[in-house]
Amino acid sequence: MKILIVSSFLPYPLFSGGNVRLYNLMKYLNKNNQITLICEKRSYQTLSDIKQVEQVCDKVITVDRKKQWSIANIIKALFSVHPFLIVGHMNKNLKKVIKEELEREIYDLIHVETSYIYQNLPRVNIPVVLAEHNVEYLIYKRYLGKVNPILRNFLYPDVIKLKIEELSVWKKVDRLIAVSEKDKDEMGRRDVIVIPNGADTEKFRPKKIDTEREPKRLLFIGDFVYIQNQDAAEWLLKDFWPELKKVSKNLPIELRIVGKRIPKRIKNLKRTNIVFDENAPSNTESIFSNAELMLAPIRVGGGTSLKIIEAMAVGTPVITTSIGNEGIRGKDGTNIIIANTPYEFALKTVEILSDSKKYEELSRNARTFIEEKYDWKKIAKKLEGVYKDLIKKENE
Repeated sequence: MKILIVSSFLPYPLFSGGNVRLYNLMKYLNKNNQITLICEKRSYQTLSDIKQVEQVCDKVITVDRKKQWSIANIIKALFSVHPFLIVGHMNKNLKKVIKEELEREIYDLIHVETSYIYQNLPRVNIPVVLAEHNVEYLIYKRYLGKVNPILRNFLYPDVIKLKIEELSVWKKVDRLIAVSEKDKDEMGRRDVIVIPNGADTEKFRPKKIDTEREPKRLLFIGDFVYIQNQDAAEWLLKDFWPELKKVSKNLPIELRIVGKRIPKRIKNLKRTNIVFDENAPSNTESIFSNAELMLAPIRVGGGTSLKIIEAMAVGTPVITTSIGNEGIRGKDGTNIIIANTPYEFALKTVEILSDSKKYEELSRNARTFIEEKYDWKKIAKKLEGVYKDLIKKENE
């Protein structure tokens, strides 16, 4: 098959969930298909990043991404039927490039990554598959529940507009893909297909466990462009860390917060034994392997968290919230740990780090769980089957 993928992002470096997902899907899809990627590129992404993506597809065409947070976008969104997220991805150059590529080449199918880029597609006579990483309006709705009431009332109309926009796009496409059963249930179409996030089980190998190592290293990792990662990091520093100090029983513990562009307000919360790392290597398997525990206090997220899956793939136990486990459906106490309050997070952190037998059991079970349910090879094969089925039906 000859497939055109249109994306709101260039999937490299592999430091955010969306990048990892698209990069790995293209890597395995490209073995039996011809893939062209047209995408928006952020200002910090380089020619080297483009070259890396070219290794997993046949052609890459990039268009510069507009700055999202601008006065012009804010004003336009206030006086438009379109929400702020959609306004930020209105891109005349991207529309032009897509149109020209479709006039120049014949494709069997178009795969669109995220609904907020869909608006840039011209009218086409070939099947369109839309893959959603999250139900965006739910993320923003959850976030509004935690902000100042005055700001909440100001932003709420934009969430309503975003919901209307997402629902509208979902009805237009030929196939709609969710990353979790939870997201599928929210989309209102019976034929939504779940293609979850995964891990490269060849790259993310089981780590060697050293239960005697000190200090015990806790890890939080994320792209701080996203509000859910900012929220989680602030919660760890303001709420979790003081509770951990109360229950740690003098156990030497270090918290490492890894990610690009960490906001200054979060860095200002730094305490003893907390390390910020904005220059970690892109080979995240070593980051996960060098941690005793991965903390994922997801409170406003959705979908299937890649960082949780990859940590589990190397055998690093994960503590997350009920929301964080929604898309993964791990078994609490067997292959993942669920906690929802600062005290529960702190108590379970100490319990796991103090029980080497339980730790090793969790590590083994987590790896087995990922091998069985979240291997990228199996996931890409399922997506390829969706393409073939859709093309076959279109030709009948």
